[in-house]
Formats: sequence, structure tokens, C-alpha cells
Amino acid sequence: MDSLKGQVLVAEPTLPDPNFSRSVVLVAHHDSDGALGLVLNRPSETAVADAVPELAQLCGERALVHEGGPVAPRGVIVLAEFEQPEAAGLLVAGDLGLVGPDADLESLAGEVRRARVFAGHSGWAPGQLDQELEAEGWIVAPLARDDIFATVTADLWRTVLARKGGRYALAARMPTDPSLN
Repeated sequence: MDSLKGQVLVAEPTLPDPNFSRSVVLVAHHDSDGALGLVLNRPSETAVADAVPELAQLCGERALVHEGGPVAPRGVIVLAEFEQPEAAGLLVAGDLGLVGPDADLESLAGEVRRARVFAGHSGWAPGQLDQELEAEGWIVAPLARDDIFATVTADLWRTVLARKGGRYALAARMPTDPSLN
């Protein structure tokens, strides 16, 4: 098993799970013990400043909380670009990582260039993600940093597929309900 850490998963157009329909998921951790990811294209209508005011200093007063996935929806995960990567609680790729649970947010504010707050996360048991990949439920794509921090994410699923080209670009144009075509 090769780790998918630092890559994105794009839901196949026909993926039946409504939690992941047309989602783009950043894989933050993936090994033989399982995987953890964050859905990048599900912003909520809740401002970070209203939900977790102490985190607004990291991502801005107007930033929205994103729905990271169906696991632990009341839990909060912060994904950020760090000036010093060793300040991350878990590195994902290069200077991109998760804020640690015991981080001093005041001192961390100067160490973070950009951040996004997620409620919940996506999780897979040992071998589960590999089985879903074998069943062709996901398309693996390279990480494009600006996708993570995009202010508008409504077309992210289409954008990532189109960027892969070929048959994926064709799938990107597939309507949500082909029977209405």
C-alpha cells in the first residue's frame, strides 16, 4: 500500500455515499492503521468567529467553517500553512499541516500564513480506503495548494477532474443527475 498522504481524492461521479457525493478530500494521513481526510468543498454557513472565536485569529473574521466529513462533526480540525513546518501537530505535505490539539493559538498566529477550520473529518478503517480505491470509488489527484484555500469551492470537483484531463475532463462535465439530460 502506497500512502496517499498529501494527495486529494475526487469522488467518482457515481459514488453512492451522499456524504461524499462530488466531494474533493485532502488525505491528511494514510497508513496501515487507516486514513484521515478533510472534505475541501463543503463550506458551511457558519463563521469561524461565531463557532470558535479563538480560531478566527488564524483564518480571519469572515472565514467559514467547512464540513470536513461525517466523522466527529462536533470536533474541530485546523489545516494551515506554517512558516516553520515543525510547528504543525501533523505534517501533511511540505509546510501544510494540522494544528496540534495542545497548540498555543496566540503564539501560533504568527506562524500561520493561511488556515482553514473544519468541523469533523473523513475517516477510513485499516484497508478501507484501499478497498474503495480498488472498487473505483475515488480518483486520486495531486494536491493543488490553492484548491485548499479557495474562497469559492462550488466547482472544485469539476475543476480538479478537468485538470486531470482525458476521460476525467469528460466526467467533469457530467450532470449531477444524468437522467435529466
